[in-house]
Amino acid sequence: MKSNFEWRVNGFDRMGAAGVHSIGMGVLIGLEKEWRTDLTMMAIHLRYLQRRYWRTKYSVNFPRLCPAENGGFQPNCVMTDRELAQLTFAMRIFDHDVDISYSTREQADFRNHMATLGVTTMSAGSHTEPGGYATHTEALEQFSVGDARSVHSVEEALRRVGREPVWKDWDSSFDNPKMKSHDAR
Repeated sequence: MKSNFEWRVNGFDRMGAAGVHSIGMGVLIGLEKEWRTDLTMMAIHLRYLQRRYWRTKYSVNFPRLCPAENGGFQPNCVMTDRELAQLTFAMRIFDHDVDISYSTREQADFRNHMATLGVTTMSAGSHTEPGGYATHTEALEQFSVGDARSVHSVEEALRRVGREPVWKDWDSSFDNPKMKSHDAR
């Protein structure tokens, strides 16, 4: 089903209609020459989803493809750290409530700085190979990890820049129909 683009893009509507509490979306930077078009379309899609499924919390991310070390696959464009920072700021201006997530693809220093400039969630201790949490093998790594720090190290770095790591931002009461307000549409 992944090869069916329409089925994939409509997955967000299926999640919203099902009442999923939190939906994350992103654009893989480097597939197209002009990443700004992809991000503009994602922002328009985000706004549509927010209006239609207004009870749902949304997050966005902007993973960047990197050139393959062996000279194989090459991205159609390479986004610089400066451009990623500018994109993050633009998204924060576009929507001050959306969660902006950075993955371990990004370097530790860059993530530390961006934690004070608009990024709200970060992964830590990630394994990118299929089954990596069970096998701890890097033979089939999907992408290079730029921030290989432990979860504890990332937590401490966030505390040093004045951020409070939160491990759980949901509660079962959100799923209780008696706690939900009536649909205002």
